Amino acid sequence: MSEYDNTNRGVLFKNNQGDNPKRPQYRGSLNVNGADFNISAWIKESRKDGSKFMSLSVEPKRDKPVAPKPKQLTEDNWATAELNDDMPF
Repeated sequence: MSEYDNTNRGVLFKNNQGDNPKRPQYRGSLNVNGADFNISAWIKESRKDGSKFMSLSVEPKRDKPVAPKPKQLTEDNWATAELNDDMPF
């Protein structure tokens, strides 16, 4: 069975988090030509004729920063490791 290809596709979900009236009513993700984006949507009403429409915002997805793993001391690197202790001697 082949893996699903989500290229040039997106999805929106109802956003039930928070009480901020400016928060998007829908949030989701979008893929365009292999690049991933976050998408937000607000339901608005036209001043001209009262018809409803969705206003969209798209931002590139950013990877969450990953904290560097602490270096582990081994027999090979213990002599060159930086020591961060506060011992006075």
